[in-house]
Formats: sequence, C-alpha cells, structure tokens
Amino acid sequence: MMLMRTDIELREHAVLSPLAAFADESRGRRRPEEPDGYRTCFQRDRDRILHCKSFRRLSHKTQVFLAAEGDHYRTRLTHTLEVQQISRTIARALGLNEDLTETIALGHDLGHTPFGHTGEFALSHALALRAGADPEGGERGRPFRHNEQSLRVVDVLEKDGQGLNLTWEVRDGILCHTGTRQARTLEGRIVATSDRIAYVNHDIDDAIRGGIIDETQLPVSTHALLGASHGERISTLVSDMIAESDRVGDIRLSPPIWDAIEELRTYLFDNVYTRSDAKEEEPKARRLIGLLFDYYMAHVEEVPEEYRRVADGQADRAVTDYVAGMTDRYALHDFERLYVPSSWHG
Repeated sequence: MMLMRTDIELREHAVLSPLAAFADESRGRRRPEEPDGYRTCFQRDRDRILHCKSFRRLSHKTQVFLAAEGDHYRTRLTHTLEVQQISRTIARALGLNEDLTETIALGHDLGHTPFGHTGEFALSHALALRAGADPEGGERGRPFRHNEQSLRVVDVLEKDGQGLNLTWEVRDGILCHTGTRQARTLEGRIVATSDRIAYVNHDIDDAIRGGIIDETQLPVSTHALLGASHGERISTLVSDMIAESDRVGDIRLSPPIWDAIEELRTYLFDNVYTRSDAKEEEPKARRLIGLLFDYYMAHVEEVPEEYRRVADGQADRAVTDYVAGMTDRYALHDFERLYVPSSWHG
C-alpha cells in the first residue's frame, strides 16, 4: 500500500501522544513552499540536513580529543548520530514525533567550529577582542555560540545564501539544544537532554579508550546509580528519562539521576577536559584559530565570496562564518599555507 504525506499525517494523529508536535500543525517555514507528496514537513527537513554540506563536514570535526590516534574516537558526526539514536528511542517510547526529534538531533551541531569546544572558545575570544570586550567575560559574554551558528547555517549559509528553509519547530530545537533557552516542543527538549547523555558517556568511553582514566576511577556513587559500564549508563539514563518524563508530562531526568550525570560531568571537567594529556594540543588549536581569524580580518577579500555575500558588509561576520565552517584538517592545511614556509628543494 502506497502511503502519501496526508496518510502519514493522519497516522500521527492516530498513534502519537496529544503532547506531540504534529507535522500538519507545524508553524511553517519562513518562505512558504508547496508540501511534498510523500514526506511530511519534518521528514523533508531531515533529508535537507542529511544532504547539506555542513552535515558532511561533521565527519572531520573534533568532538573532544584533538589529534587522537586511532579510528574509534568520536567525531562531531558520530556524536550527532548517537544523539539521534538516543533521542529517537525516547521519543518513540513517549509517543512523540520521531521525525521531528531525529531532524533536530541531526542539525543541532551543524555550526560547530573545528577543534570542538576549543575552537568555539577561541573564536569567541577573537571576536571579543575585536569588539573591545572582555574575552574572559564568562558564559554571558561569549559572542560566538555554536547553537546560534547552527541556526545561521540552516537559515543563511547553506545553498549559497538561500538556507535550507526549515520548519519553525526544527529551527527552535536547534537553537535551544544548549544554554538557557528551552525548546518549545517536547521533541526539542528531548534532544537537549539526549545531547548531554551522549557526550558525558562517550567522553568517558573515549577517555578510557585513550588510557586517560580507568572505569574504576569514576565516582562510586555514580556507579551505584547508573551502572559500571558505558552500556549500563546509557540504558539507565534513557529508561529513567522515559519514566520520569511520562510521569511529569515534560522532558526530564529524575533528580537523583540528574545529579549523578552532573557529578560525572564535573568529574570529566576536573580529570579529562582540563587536566588530561589528551588536551595538550589545545593551546596550539586556540592559537591557530586566532591567527586564522586575524589573517582573514586583515585580508577579507580572500574569504570566499559565498561568505562575504551573505555577511551584509560585516567583515567579522564573513570571517566568523568561514572559520567556523572549516574542518580540523582544512584549518590545519590553511594555517600551513599561510604561516609555514614551503620546503626549499633548490
């Protein structure tokens, strides 16, 4: 039996929770379009993200560990896919819209810089200095945030300045997956919490794989609540989130489990993110991003025209878009081209 878009939309109303975001009730797109015959608006958004250039670049962007040796460390793409899987499992169990949840998950990190959060902080620092602001002004003072850049990617930068013209619900979920904003849909809130579940657990897994920490060094209290392995922790967190969300009619973890994941996050900051051998390359990455930013601010004409065209005459906007969109290896190659002398073969 052939299913048309209207059949899928009717099925959503028949099987999903009343709390779900229904495709045929979307707030729509910034530019109206004729609906697709076979895909709902959220399914169409998912496909647009999967086929865009920024999504492909995620495979060559660092998640946490810079210059990691081995093929099993997470990249920004594998992180995105893990968030997608966790989010869909939770959405399905709660009777929410899996298509919307998946689409937000796939798009949430499209605006991330090269070299992970190190690159994000470096670019924010460079922008603050340019504006004469305090670069150490803390979270509130950061002029670059990857969630805002992700929204800019889908709204403006993709398709030569046309953007992907995504639905309001997807755009809201992308913008609100981190920080103090809360997504307006339950599907968007699922992605925000799943993002934390994913990165805390896979960062532990990568740190153990890299010999930085050992499973036995993790806090005893979190072992007791969450489990003593990567799989057990994921299973506990997902199950708790489903049960607690169903109980309260919103998306959340139960207080003891939330406290446990926050304890693990604090442990990672103290023992991995800021103190481990895996972070030795971070000062170099920060310097590299800063130098690239400064170079292109002084030579804006060398920024590709596709970025300058949509920057409304703002040099710092064009340079930020260009540098933020680079992959790790492209940034390294560009830095070498600009700052490392070529070998003399006489």
